[in-house]
Amino acid sequence: MLSAMKMILRAAVFCVLAVMLFASQPVEAQGGAFDATADKALVAMRHKAEELGIQGAALVAYFEGDSIQAWSSKMVVVGAMRKDPKDATDPGSNLLAIAYAKACEMADTLKDSGSKVRPVMKGELGWQGGVIVRGKKGYIVAAFSGGKSEDDVKVSQAGAQAMQTAF
Repeated sequence: MLSAMKMILRAAVFCVLAVMLFASQPVEAQGGAFDATADKALVAMRHKAEELGIQGAALVAYFEGDSIQAWSSKMVVVGAMRKDPKDATDPGSNLLAIAYAKACEMADTLKDSGSKVRPVMKGELGWQGGVIVRGKKGYIVAAFSGGKSEDDVKVSQAGAQAMQTAF
């Protein structure tokens, strides 16, 4: 009796762990198409950044559903992922960290970064430059950091538009 209960308990624990493991895996959107589409979007973002004469970090992400539980993302450095300090009072900038902060804000608000729909939370910057678009089954996130906010938005829009064809 005791060994049967142990087996049932082990099976239940195994099932719970399996559900948790598979539920927390990143979205492999539309059978693996994410990587190829993301690569095209990052190329579009690189071209737009080069056209605008800016360097920085670009990322695209996709998550299914109406709230984020997991996402797939890719990033690329366009020239430089950081800005060195200008003087002793300037700590410099980690452009990749800024781009991901924009993306994380959008994942929570489902609005473009810097939208001011709520107060900025710890870990966020509240800066413009990221774009989120409702896709067929989820959300497309594109963010760039390295230029002026309005230029970052233009670069992000190029990435989001390239992602919309597939998602």
